Amino acid sequence: MPINIPDDLPAGDALESENIFVMREGRATSQDIRPMKILVLNLMPTKIETEIQVLRLLGNSPLQTDISLLQMATHESKNTSQEYLDKFYYTFDEIKERKFDGMIITGAPVENISFEDVDYWDELCEIMEWSVKNVTSTLHICWGAQAGLYYHYDIPKYPLDKKMSGIFGHTMNIKDEPLLRGFDDVFNMPHSRHTEVRASDISRNPRLHVAAESKTAGLGIVTSEKAGQVFVTGHFEYDSGTLAYEYYRDQEKGLDPHIPDNYFRQDDPQNDPVVSWRAHATLLFTNWLNYYVYQQTPYDINEIGTETPK
Repeated sequence: MPINIPDDLPAGDALESENIFVMREGRATSQDIRPMKILVLNLMPTKIETEIQVLRLLGNSPLQTDISLLQMATHESKNTSQEYLDKFYYTFDEIKERKFDGMIITGAPVENISFEDVDYWDELCEIMEWSVKNVTSTLHICWGAQAGLYYHYDIPKYPLDKKMSGIFGHTMNIKDEPLLRGFDDVFNMPHSRHTEVRASDISRNPRLHVAAESKTAGLGIVTSEKAGQVFVTGHFEYDSGTLAYEYYRDQEKGLDPHIPDNYFRQDDPQNDPVVSWRAHATLLFTNWLNYYVYQQTPYDINEIGTETPK
């Protein structure tokens, strides 16, 4: 089934070229069905690239999803024009009276800043608080996962001695976790971060569960007790060339980055990357949409967050 996006969203052309089933807004209005309403809070500076990455994975689900894009009104984007944001993105004030079946909060390149010093932190806290009563399930990615764990559960982040960059094997801690249904015993996931959240802190909170972790990269996936929140510390959505782009970008900045682990063939940046996470990325997003959103959300979307849905 398709994802429903605005008629002229640039990401649509890229997704259609990959044979991803995209339904433009005009056609979707004629469909007499109840699609899933998914809100994507895109905190990345490279808005279009992140849109393509996330929508690609949502578009591989058998469920039809209506996508709404959300921006931070209290942050001025340096990489995306305001004209583009005004055309394709909502502000929180414009959607806060609505309900959504699912929400995705992306990563952001602000890890080395304390949460409270991020210029849009207060607005993000308002959105995360709103999500508890107005969204059936929220998927947090990388810094978005750190921010969500800190805000909702007071879980701190810790600086790393060096950037965690590369592809790392993870193992499942919960064999019957619906989010990981169909996963191999060991699966790969990209990481790209300067800070970490520790499993030891998660284990002290009975409402949180470590669903997957890595011996090298540490915490991988955390779920909340009632499956309303999912926290993924890596970047399943990354394209084959994203880590390479970041590596060469940091080189040009004179940061002397280390070669991403287990990424380039023979660990040589002159060689192409080896993609080893794509199948599990698709499966995670499909499982989230199916088990955490579609099978949990009420048919009447206005009943989300009510104590006794009809």
